[in-house]
Amino acid sequence: MKLVRIFKLKFSLLFTIALMCNCVTVEDKNTADVIVYGGTSAGIAAAIQTARLGKSVILIEPTNRLGGLTTGGLGQTDIGNKQVIGGISREFYSNIKEHYQDDANWVWQNRSEYRDGGQTRSTEHEDAMWTFEPSAALKVFHGMIKGLDIKVVYQQRINRETGVEKVNNAITSIIMESGEAYHGKMFIDASYEGDLMAVAGISYTVGRESNTEYGESLNGVQAQKYGKTLLGTISHNSVHHDFIDGVDPYIVKDDPSSGLLAFISDGGPGIEGRGDKGIQAYCFRMTLTDHPENRIEFAKPDDYNESDYELLFRNYEAASGPIEEMYAYGDPLVPWINSSMPNRKTDTNNQKGFSTDFIGQNWDYPEASYEERERIVDRHRKYQQGLMWTLAYHPRIPEKVREKVSKWGTCKDEYEREDGWQQQLYIREARRMISEYVMTQKNCEGINTVDDAIGMAAYGMDSHHIKRYVNRNGYVANEGNVEAGVKAPFPISYRSIVPKKEECSNLVVPVCLSASHIAFGSIRMEPVFMTLGQSSAIIANLSIDQGKAVQELDYNRLKNELINQGQILE
Repeated sequence: MKLVRIFKLKFSLLFTIALMCNCVTVEDKNTADVIVYGGTSAGIAAAIQTARLGKSVILIEPTNRLGGLTTGGLGQTDIGNKQVIGGISREFYSNIKEHYQDDANWVWQNRSEYRDGGQTRSTEHEDAMWTFEPSAALKVFHGMIKGLDIKVVYQQRINRETGVEKVNNAITSIIMESGEAYHGKMFIDASYEGDLMAVAGISYTVGRESNTEYGESLNGVQAQKYGKTLLGTISHNSVHHDFIDGVDPYIVKDDPSSGLLAFISDGGPGIEGRGDKGIQAYCFRMTLTDHPENRIEFAKPDDYNESDYELLFRNYEAASGPIEEMYAYGDPLVPWINSSMPNRKTDTNNQKGFSTDFIGQNWDYPEASYEERERIVDRHRKYQQGLMWTLAYHPRIPEKVREKVSKWGTCKDEYEREDGWQQQLYIREARRMISEYVMTQKNCEGINTVDDAIGMAAYGMDSHHIKRYVNRNGYVANEGNVEAGVKAPFPISYRSIVPKKEECSNLVVPVCLSASHIAFGSIRMEPVFMTLGQSSAIIANLSIDQGKAVQELDYNRLKNELINQGQILE
């Protein structure tokens, strides 16, 4: 066994040298210049850019569907400032507009009937469209990779125990659970979970840092109703998406000895500003329709447990006046944001104290095994299916709410599952790399500005709730929500998407980049991920051409290439 191991090591070293000097002549279906792991929007952008630069690329997607959240329900694009979206990212949204210019793509409504809204409203003379159906996004992505030298591999997951082979601090190959190995000169981890990064031995973190770690004010536990940003402006911490005052948390009302209802943490919120392993809640961004011919009615899950929704019932019952006056913003009846997409469909997201976010039930997801993750995803789906059935049909829900929700259902024509639900869970946050530069709140607020930009972010610092607890008054409350603006678009550092040089010389990480919890909350938007994916490919390709580690590139040359490829850096 020792001789075999020595032979494999020598072979890997020789193979790496051969790759780097471009002297491999034997064709290998599993060998390419760049290996991209994760067919998210970032992974697709990285693969497209690599192919356009004349390099070979293999794009590995663990599921059977490309696009991640962009084709998984997140059609209401979160941007912040459209003017800083360039390159392949802008091209995608321009292609979305072109798709909807074709009347043949308006099946369930006339184009003139559709009205988008919010910050993503598309103006008449704009070159892009920012709201779309998942199926349209999938079609556009497939159109963008068509004709390019991109090999797409589906349903291959990296072996998370022994899935990375490294020689002299460089990855030579990654190995899947199936035993298939993929060899490359450069590797890009574009997954939401950062599994390749983790197996490669790269430093990372999970959860919230303490405010003291990076000199922030919006990290760590956030239970105060209002906080202050570093610039002194007010931030809204746990103000939105909370319960009406007076919702009892106990199985038997007013009886702590009866125990807590489901999904409430035992203990308070924690010490304000202190770090923990909590991550912001996940949900499915539902694609719903009210068109009778395309609608699948909400179904009651086989293992439906009414007590799981007791807090929802009590929240409605706690209203002191008409339910239309329960909340000062958003939908006054239903706990959702039901944003209109083309063809009488929606992107439906979390809103209010008890909604689609499965608060506190995802903390184990980033480090969980594949099997455990599947159980977590399934539990989220069943929770949300039960929630929608409850809102539509349960007699304890106000009649006005039931009338409104029961008009909706999942779509027959969007996803692979017969019940109309997608497989892609909204992984808002998982692992985050720790590199030589960590993006923080100070970058978001313009207090610190980097001089090695590879893209721009512009969305506000945003965290969904992380924990549900009993407050000092003995009622249920949510903790972790932060909604704080940024002064202006801000640059993302080249150093934040490459690991420390001593950990790996040929890996780029555009999604699980090096950022604090609250800074990641601003950066983590799909248009930005596409931007970072494209920049990752440019870094990888320059590294191949120059025979340098990804950390060693001359930034001025990198900057020129980024600009040449349409990236906006200031």
